Amino acid sequence: MTNKKQPTINNLIERMETYSSPHDLEIVRLAFDFAENAHRGQVRKSGEPYIVHPLVAAEMLADMRIDPVIIAATLLHDVPEDTEITLDEIEKNFGPEIRSMVEGITKLGKLKYRGVERYIENLRKMFVAMAEDVRVMIIKFADRIHNLTTLAALPIQKQYRIALESLEIYAPIANRLGMGEIKGQLEDLSFEYVYPKEYEKTKKIRDEKLSGKDEFLKKIQNNIKQELIEAGIAHVSIHGRNKRLYSLYQKLQRKNNDIAQIYDLVAIRILVPTIADCYAALGILHKRWKPLKGRIKDYISQPKPNGYQSLHTTVFADNGEIVEFQIRTPEMHDEAEFGIAAHWHYDEQGARRPAKDIKWVKELAEIQKDILNKLSDLEEIKVDFLQNRIFVFTPKGDVIDLPEGATPVDFAYHIHTEIGNKCGGARINEQMASLDTELKNGDVVEIIIDKNRKGPNQDWLKFVKTHTARVHIYNYFKDKQKSKIADWFKYVIPKK
Repeated sequence: MTNKKQPTINNLIERMETYSSPHDLEIVRLAFDFAENAHRGQVRKSGEPYIVHPLVAAEMLADMRIDPVIIAATLLHDVPEDTEITLDEIEKNFGPEIRSMVEGITKLGKLKYRGVERYIENLRKMFVAMAEDVRVMIIKFADRIHNLTTLAALPIQKQYRIALESLEIYAPIANRLGMGEIKGQLEDLSFEYVYPKEYEKTKKIRDEKLSGKDEFLKKIQNNIKQELIEAGIAHVSIHGRNKRLYSLYQKLQRKNNDIAQIYDLVAIRILVPTIADCYAALGILHKRWKPLKGRIKDYISQPKPNGYQSLHTTVFADNGEIVEFQIRTPEMHDEAEFGIAAHWHYDEQGARRPAKDIKWVKELAEIQKDILNKLSDLEEIKVDFLQNRIFVFTPKGDVIDLPEGATPVDFAYHIHTEIGNKCGGARINEQMASLDTELKNGDVVEIIIDKNRKGPNQDWLKFVKTHTARVHIYNYFKDKQKSKIADWFKYVIPKK
């Protein structure tokens, strides 16, 4: 989504001509003319004419082959907030659908950091806006990415605040919406401003490790492509991608800064036409090279909670070099890169991708009502709502959605308060496990009930991750304390 040319309406139209009809392009031209006229004379802190900002944001979405109606709203997104033109005028010129998206962005534009309590209320408003029309968030991401590229023009404190918010709030939301490309850009652009020393150190580690590997990787890609074609798998696309810097930084932290423990510094992505081809390609890779034990992951049969699907394997390639492969269909690739935005995405023939049942978005309003209204702590929101999610299963096959790092106790309280309170032990994948064990995606968890147990252990508060578990444990001991006080009063103040 980089924009090499100076952004102009002609560049934008040129991008969109590959997938849009002339009629659709007309509304984009009209939106640009309207926005350019409205912003005339306005200049951003970076010194650029203001119209450059909505144009760059629109170009990012055009690179994703996004619906022209969303792109028209992107061009207009700052008009009501930064000019004299009203939302009513936008509706009069462009209709209620575009007005609604622009109005959603205008509301989000007013969500400024004014202390934690006000900010949590603002987050609730953001989630409500997303639940009403997730397209608003797609525009907001493009808006935020361009703002991050021009942070250098702002005061240092403001740079840090915007980058931190992008890293801790916007990137996790993009992740939950399955928008891997957007998440990666938000993280890497923010990383440099939030942790500048760590950014430089991570960049140096990655550059040194990848130095001189280009020819080797090209050779691997060419060889495997030839083998796949010879095996009868047509329309194979293979390309390499370097691990993103912030993702590498997070993994280095988990691996005690040992770069030798990181096998996906470079991943080779293989796109093949069908799911059957994905598994056939995996077999061909394993026939040629020995796979690393425990590094084969099937996210096709068991997708990640945000919908991500792919086969991953890590192999000992030529000269003993360790290489990760990711195998998926073009549809899976679009979902992985663009997530929910792929539902407003046009294919190579200019046909709109069919909308699917988007469970997460349907749950947004319920989540907002059920969880966010109970939360008063920003850290709790980050863990309960914005952290990476895992799916675990009950022995009957029911799926439970929990934050990464959750334990059997979190699982127990998610099912029922009493199961949590009387939790005596756990089996994970039919093996006994301690109650503080971190659950992994796909684990089958069985809670062993202790009928004699009166309530939870206070020590559980040291390792539980979810707000639900924490509150139930805390409330149990608070009620117990109240009961003790009541008993004490009965004892010291006898009835007359």
